[in-house]
Amino acid sequence: MAAPAVRDDAPAKRQKAVVALIELRNFTRMSEVLDPVKVLALADDFFALVARAVVAHDGEVFAVQNDSLLAAFRNRATTRLAQQAVNAAQAIQREFGALAESWERGYGLKTAIAQGLHLGETVFGNAGPAVSQRGVVFGDTVSIAQRLVHRARAGEFVLSEVLFDTLAGAGIDLEAAEELPALELARRAPIPIYGVLLDTRLDFT
Repeated sequence: MAAPAVRDDAPAKRQKAVVALIELRNFTRMSEVLDPVKVLALADDFFALVARAVVAHDGEVFAVQNDSLLAAFRNRATTRLAQQAVNAAQAIQREFGALAESWERGYGLKTAIAQGLHLGETVFGNAGPAVSQRGVVFGDTVSIAQRLVHRARAGEFVLSEVLFDTLAGAGIDLEAAEELPALELARRAPIPIYGVLLDTRLDFT
């Protein structure tokens, strides 16, 4: 599986970043019906595909949690990191199709990836038990990305308006993006969001 970011002794910092949550849909069902060895092998395939796309677009993998992966894009101009994050999301969306088809042929189960991306101030550093600290990412940006992935339907990714506008301001047009009902959060204004959909919508969430 893709390893979380290891401790690098860098000082804690707050910086602007795009945080991405990538979730494998219907994996719980697969884990219930397949042999455990096969479950772990398929998980490795999923995490490897996602991590390759993230790293290929200069992102970092920070955590693997159950059926999802947390990644971040930082240390560059805002427009550049926004573009790289969305390029990675599109690559993941595009490349997972072949893997999903092979899994369905082999095991009779449908799967898909859903993604949530948000741009904002984020805390980076090291945390965890003293003997095994890891690179971590914390803050409101992470929480919103988590909410966005829950809004995404199977096969699509959802991004916040601030990320969408950052791309648009640089002349980068996400032609496939559609405005969705705003994300409602307690004690704050609704957050406008956009979804990038597949040509053919999948029949499960």
